[in-house]
Amino acid sequence: MSRARSGAIAPQTVSNDDGADAASAVLRRHAEEQFAEELEALAKDDSRPRPPRWRLSPWAVTTYLLGGTLADGTPITPKYIGNRRLMEVAVATLATDRALLLLGVPGTAKSWVSEHIAAAIASDSTMLVQGTAGTSEEAIRYGWNYALLLAEGPSAKALVPSPMMRAMKEGKIARVEELTRIPADVQDTLITILSEKTLPIPELNGEVQAAKGFNLIATANNRDRGVNELSSALKRRFNTVVLPTPETAEEEVEIVRLRVESMGRALAIPSEPPGLEEIRRVVTVFRELRDGQTSDGKVKVKQPTGTMSTAEAISVVNQGLSLAAHFGDGVMRSADMASGLIGAVVKDPVQDRVVWLEYLETVVKERDGWKDLYRACREVV
Repeated sequence: MSRARSGAIAPQTVSNDDGADAASAVLRRHAEEQFAEELEALAKDDSRPRPPRWRLSPWAVTTYLLGGTLADGTPITPKYIGNRRLMEVAVATLATDRALLLLGVPGTAKSWVSEHIAAAIASDSTMLVQGTAGTSEEAIRYGWNYALLLAEGPSAKALVPSPMMRAMKEGKIARVEELTRIPADVQDTLITILSEKTLPIPELNGEVQAAKGFNLIATANNRDRGVNELSSALKRRFNTVVLPTPETAEEEVEIVRLRVESMGRALAIPSEPPGLEEIRRVVTVFRELRDGQTSDGKVKVKQPTGTMSTAEAISVVNQGLSLAAHFGDGVMRSADMASGLIGAVVKDPVQDRVVWLEYLETVVKERDGWKDLYRACREVV
């Protein structure tokens, strides 16, 4: 999935059989393609010092993440809404010999931030290893073309480089998603890479040394089942930045609004963008169940077993838009949101159902202007 590029990063336009551009047919473009114009404008405007092989300076990378307006009036859309200092620390870490670990509960934009940082620094966010319980050492180090291996024995031609190896050779940013989902013995494969900046290839009596510009961004959370703790030796190779849940309701509403609009365009959902009040109601439900109390602090509520993350709130609104578009009049209403809300809250059919019903009766039913949401949710439960 690697695309080694420099300079402008306009998406490729290979035509398919129907004559349409392949770029426009892709469901989700990589960050460096989707925001190519912004990255190009930042590169032209950026006169600050850049680390070796970085396309942008650390200041420009942070501006790309948080948004702003350039001297020529070009607007940069925010990719992350939150504490600026956290992003500055994350970007500055990658300019050192330390790797970056983005830590937080599910749905706090760890993968999103990881992708956009890699896109801004290296114009390539695809050097990715997806962590799962089945991730093997070969996914991090390298594999073999077994037909060539059997025919010719170990050789450079038979070796299949991993995204990590390619990032080391090309001086780019590698990404490891869900690091704590990877078995502990496989995690420790990273120790030599991060400490020595070298990947040994004992079968060829050789090694790959990391080129300048190489570094690693890993993401992890400690709320999932099946988490494998990092060894102390591996933890020491990372600088950890904890991404919190949005601090205020308005901040979370803006995050949901921006992502829903972006995804709605990408998915071509033929419905009107949801009003802020509808988004605010979804966000309020999520925040109150996440915090264990109503927004005014007057009523305590039980918390469900799920994380009630911002990412799930975005999914609820997107599902509501889809229902409104394809089975309604194109305007999202309470009935369109109800099933998504219940699906997000009720992960445990016994425990969470009790939590949700109690919240409906004690909070939603009694809140002014929420009777329509109460009725819609009661019909689905």
